Amino acid sequence: MFDEKFPESDTTLPALFIGHGSPMNAIEDNEYAQSWADVAQSIPKPKAILCISAHWQSTGTQVTAMAQPKTIHDFSGFPQALFEVSYPAPGSPELAQLIQQTVRSTPVEPDQQWGLDHGAWSVLCRMFPAADVPVVQISLARHQTPEFHYRLGRELRALRRQGVLIVGSGNIVHNLRMIAWRDEAYDWAVEFDERIKRAILAGDHETIIKYEQLGKMARLAVPTDEHFLPLLYVLACQENEPVSFFAEKVTLGAISMRSVRVG
Repeated sequence: MFDEKFPESDTTLPALFIGHGSPMNAIEDNEYAQSWADVAQSIPKPKAILCISAHWQSTGTQVTAMAQPKTIHDFSGFPQALFEVSYPAPGSPELAQLIQQTVRSTPVEPDQQWGLDHGAWSVLCRMFPAADVPVVQISLARHQTPEFHYRLGRELRALRRQGVLIVGSGNIVHNLRMIAWRDEAYDWAVEFDERIKRAILAGDHETIIKYEQLGKMARLAVPTDEHFLPLLYVLACQENEPVSFFAEKVTLGAISMRSVRVG
C-alpha cells in the first residue's frame, strides 16, 4: 500500500534545513517566517513531509505512525497566543511504513504517542499554512554519533524521488546559556556559522560530521548536539546538486538562523 501511495517519479524534491530559532517565529511576521514561506512556494507541493526536529530525542530511532498527530507545545514562558496555535496536519501511517522499509542500518520503531513538536509545527505552519500536507517525524536517537545520523540521512534521501519533502529543523549555532536579547552576534558564533557554510559549499561533509574538531568555537556553538544533527540528515541527501542558503543571520548572540536548501 505504501509503495502505491509513494511511487518513484522523475521529480526529486529538495531537502531543507530550517534554522528555526524561537517558537515565536510561528506567530510573528518577520524575515525568517517570510523566507520559509517563500521557499515553500518555490517547490512542487509534496505528497508528504518527513521532519527531523531537534526537539524529539528518543532511545533508538522512532517514527510517528498515527493518522492524526497532536500539536505539542513543548516550551514554557511564552505568550498564551503561542500555546493556542494548532497545526492539524494529518499524519501518514503509509509513509511511516515506507521509512521502516527503507532504513536498513537500524531498527525504526513506530510511535503512537509523540505528534508534532514545535521544531516541526512552528516552521511548517509558515511553510504550509493550510496544514494539508501529511507530516511524519523521525526521532533523533540519543547517544548515537554524528556519523550514525548522517548514514541514516543517506538512506532516507531516496524518499525525495517519491514525493517526500525532507525537512531538518534545528540551528547550526544554538547556545541558550549565551543568549543576548539583542539583534547581534558573538564573534565565535559568526565564525562557526561561516566555517560550516564554507564546508557546505565545498561539499566537505566530513568536516561538518566531525565539527567537534573545530575547537573552542564548536564547543560554544554546539554545547549539545540535538540542534545540529538535523543538518546532517539534510546534507546527507545531497546528490551532485546545488546547495543554497536563506535566512542567513546569526542573532541573539548565539543563535544561527541559517537555513539550507539542497537541490
